[in-house]
Amino acid sequence: MGVGTAQVEKRSTILVSWICIAVTKQNDLSKEIQDRVRQAAAARTALRIRGGDTKAFYGRTTTGEKLDVSGHRDIVSYEPTELVITARAGTPLDEVEAALAEKGQVLPFEPPHFGKAATLGGAVACGLSGPSRPYSGAVRDLVLGVVCVNGRGERLSFGGQVMKNVAGYDVSRLMVGAMGTLGVLLEVSLKVLPRPATTVTLALATDADQAITTMNAWAAQPLPISATCHDGELLRVRLAGAEQGVTAARQKLGGEEVPDGDTFWAELREHRLPLLSEAATLWRLSVPAAAPASAAEGTWLLDWGGAQRWFASELPADTIQQQAIALGGHATLFRGGDRTGEVFHPLAPPIATLHRRLKQAFDPDGILNPGRMYREW
Repeated sequence: MGVGTAQVEKRSTILVSWICIAVTKQNDLSKEIQDRVRQAAAARTALRIRGGDTKAFYGRTTTGEKLDVSGHRDIVSYEPTELVITARAGTPLDEVEAALAEKGQVLPFEPPHFGKAATLGGAVACGLSGPSRPYSGAVRDLVLGVVCVNGRGERLSFGGQVMKNVAGYDVSRLMVGAMGTLGVLLEVSLKVLPRPATTVTLALATDADQAITTMNAWAAQPLPISATCHDGELLRVRLAGAEQGVTAARQKLGGEEVPDGDTFWAELREHRLPLLSEAATLWRLSVPAAAPASAAEGTWLLDWGGAQRWFASELPADTIQQQAIALGGHATLFRGGDRTGEVFHPLAPPIATLHRRLKQAFDPDGILNPGRMYREW
């Protein structure tokens, strides 16, 4: 017994030592990032923040010295019973999702990876959500807190690990979709959800106009829908939840069951469908879900119940943006085209002023991913 106890104590000591070394290493990396930003601010040197670089195609082309944050990784804490996970920004999305899968949980917003090297920080910084976004919430809705380094090299912490933890401005969610222009993400806390017990995908043949009408009619009913998409010929809908509820909804909606529905939604999320992967120039339109189908020249794919529309076209940017405005929304050049010009929809003057003030407050010297969102900041 004595020998066994000694071996256990020895192993425990080794494990504690290993953990301490790992924590120290990550703390050193965190400080190294902070020091690098502080030095860049003093020298007015622009920095290009890099994680997995799987979304480098998104946004405007930016220049600057590379600030590699991919080494700042690992899950900091995970409380399955509390439905909260906290991880360093450089942690691969695959690792986060694998840890959640072991406990039967998922990231509800289904973040696109666009490559094996995708990181949690990149997913949050780009603010992109997958097919479930209208039904489970966007990444911004599920961020509980962040730790970041601002343009002065100061380490800042916002939010926490519960849905309602502080009064005042929800600054942590400002980092979502900011493309690294407000701060370098170090840690992110996210709300997670249980994986649905049952998932079924159905397909119905219809045109775009009828698909929009049908998707909006479904949205007004208490149906366990977790994704909808129309590719020009077929309207697909994913049902997810308790088996009894999914079975009842399946009988109500009709259509043909898709044998491997999960693969289709993964292909849609990762832009491996032909329309999305083969387009030389791909636009993303955000419009009211009930907006009518557009007759603009090009190929369309309706996502998010009609609220997100992918448009493959070589039409001029002004024409596409005006088309989006006519539908009540805005347009973003998602992939391809001229990335040295403006790729995001022009902001209204009051909103542009607010953006400028935020940039000034977080990054007064303009060194963090300059020009990644808009040319002027």
